[in-house]
Parts: sequence; structure tokens; C-alpha cells
Amino acid sequence: MPDYRRFRVPGGTYFFTVNLLDRRADTLVRHIDALREAVRLTRRERPFHADAWVVLPDHMHCVWTLPPGDDDFSNRWKAIKIRVVRAVPQTEHRSKVRIAKGERGVWQRRFWEHAIRDDEDYARHVDYEHWNPMKHGLVGRLADWPYSSFHRYVRFGLLPPDWAGGAPENFGPKGEPT
Repeated sequence: MPDYRRFRVPGGTYFFTVNLLDRRADTLVRHIDALREAVRLTRRERPFHADAWVVLPDHMHCVWTLPPGDDDFSNRWKAIKIRVVRAVPQTEHRSKVRIAKGERGVWQRRFWEHAIRDDEDYARHVDYEHWNPMKHGLVGRLADWPYSSFHRYVRFGLLPPDWAGGAPENFGPKGEPT
């Protein structure tokens, strides 16, 4: 059994990647209202600040800042995932293992997190999150992807509407933050 170790920083800021089990599915955008409600209810019970977020058909990236002294992002993700699963129809294929455990086949069991180290690291990960719809060829302009905090950044004057006509310079060849 793998030994997963999470780097926890109470009150820290984290970048997350959360994937659907079926990476060809479009569940997240098809059921965006269920995801939004799951996040809203979870934030009410276990507050966190959503610094940036993008939802793609089969995965999402986000940057969260937790309250001072709090490092429990895992149970927040668990609550969000459970709420989404309860809200979407059961149409997915389930393995015998998932059936035996009473699990749905919507989410990958784990998620990826990265503790943000400094302002530069923060900026790189927020840029990566905003760039993701273009990286995956979903739109030709970021302003055309509706499920992104990019629009909030534009509204508050933090980014211009035509930001990232090409890949931002601080991304590597595969579009990952450098």
C-alpha cells in the first residue's frame, strides 16, 4: 500500500488538481451546478478562500487558502466529492472493487496538492490554472471558457481580458508551471 504523505501548512495556500475517474467524461461541466452547490455547502461548514479555480470537463484545478491554524484540506475535498456524487445520476461504469466498497465511479480516489511556497509560486500556479482551458484546446481565448476564476480576475482589474494570447512564459513545454 502506498504511503501518501501530505505537506500540511496550517492556514496555508494550496494548489489542487482533482480528476474524474473517467478522463473522457464531461461530468464536471455537465453538472456544474451540483459542483457549485457542493463547494458552497462545504465552504459554509468548513470555510476556505477560493483564490482561483477552473473547472474543465474531466478535472479541475484550484488554489485555496485555509483559515489560520487549519490544515484540513482532505476532509473538505471528501465533502465536496461526496456531495457531487450524491447529486449526479449513477450512469458511470463501476469496477467490482468499487461495487464491493459501495463506491461510485465518479472521482479518482486521490487528488494532487502542492503547498504554495511564495508569491512567485502562487502567481505561477494561478496563471497555470487560468491557462488550462487553452492548454487543453477547449477555447481559443480564455474569456470564452465560462468555468474559470479568470473572469473574476478580469473584473477586479488583476488581468486584462486578452491575457495569455500565447502560453505564459513561466510554463514549461507541457504547460506545467516551472
